[in-house]
Amino acid sequence: MIQVTDIRKTFGDKTILDGISATMEAGKCNLIIGTSGSGKTVLTKCIVGLFAPDSGHILYDGADMVLMDEHERKQLRQQIGMLFQGNALFDSMTVEQNVLFPLDMFTRISQSEKKKRVNEVLAKVNLTDAHKKYPAEISGGMKKRVGIARSIVLNPKYLFCDEPNSGLDPQTSLVIDKLIKEITTEYNITTIVVTHDMNSVMEIGDHIVYLYQGRKQWEGSNKDIIFSKDELLNNFIFASEFLQDAKEMRMIEAERNRPSTGSG
Repeated sequence: MIQVTDIRKTFGDKTILDGISATMEAGKCNLIIGTSGSGKTVLTKCIVGLFAPDSGHILYDGADMVLMDEHERKQLRQQIGMLFQGNALFDSMTVEQNVLFPLDMFTRISQSEKKKRVNEVLAKVNLTDAHKKYPAEISGGMKKRVGIARSIVLNPKYLFCDEPNSGLDPQTSLVIDKLIKEITTEYNITTIVVTHDMNSVMEIGDHIVYLYQGRKQWEGSNKDIIFSKDELLNNFIFASEFLQDAKEMRMIEAERNRPSTGSG
C-alpha cells in the first residue's frame, strides 16, 4: 500500500500539485488519470522519489519516504518495478539479457538462479521462445511484455507503469492490460498506472484517481465512474457522443440487474 497525504509541489511560481491525498492499494491496479498538465506525471515522480514534494508525506506500507535517508531510499527503490512508456530496452542486448540486467545490477545470486528467474518471468509474459531475439526483431506488444518481465524480475512490492499501452493497437492493449492485472493480483503488488487509455480505465481500474489542474477531482473505481455525476470527470472519460451513449446504456443495464429490495 502507498499513501500520499497533502502532497504539494511548485516549480517557480506555478503550483503543479495542490494538496493531493490518496491511497494506492496492494493487489489492485491504481490508475492516475487526467488531461495533459493536470499533474499526474509530477505526482508519480514524487511518489517514486524523482521529485521531492514541497510538503506532505508519501508512505510505503507505513514508512515515510520523505523522511528516509539515502540508504533507506536505496533499499526502497529495489522494491519498485518500472514499466516505461517507451519500454527503454537496450537495443544491443537480447530479450534474455534485457531481463537479466536488473538481476546483475542489484543481486548477488548465482548465474543459474538468475537464469531460472529470467525463464520464470519470460514464461509469465508468454515469451518462452524469444530469449535470443533482439528488440528490433520483435513486435511492439512483445517489447512491452519484455518490459513487464524486466519490471517484475526482482519481485517488486510496487509497480509503476507509465502509459503501458502507448503506441499499441487496441487488441494488443487489452492483452497488456490483462497481463498487468494478472501480475498485480497474483503477486499482491501495489500497481500504479498512469494512462490516457479509457479502455484501461474501464477494464482494470480497480481504483482511479482523477486529477484536474493539480488537485484530486475525483476518486473511485471503474464501476463508480458509470454513476458519477462529476461533470469534469464525465467530460474527460466520455468525451464523444458514442461514449456518452455507451455510458447511458451501461447505467440502464446496471439498474436492470440491480437486486430488488422489495418484499414481494
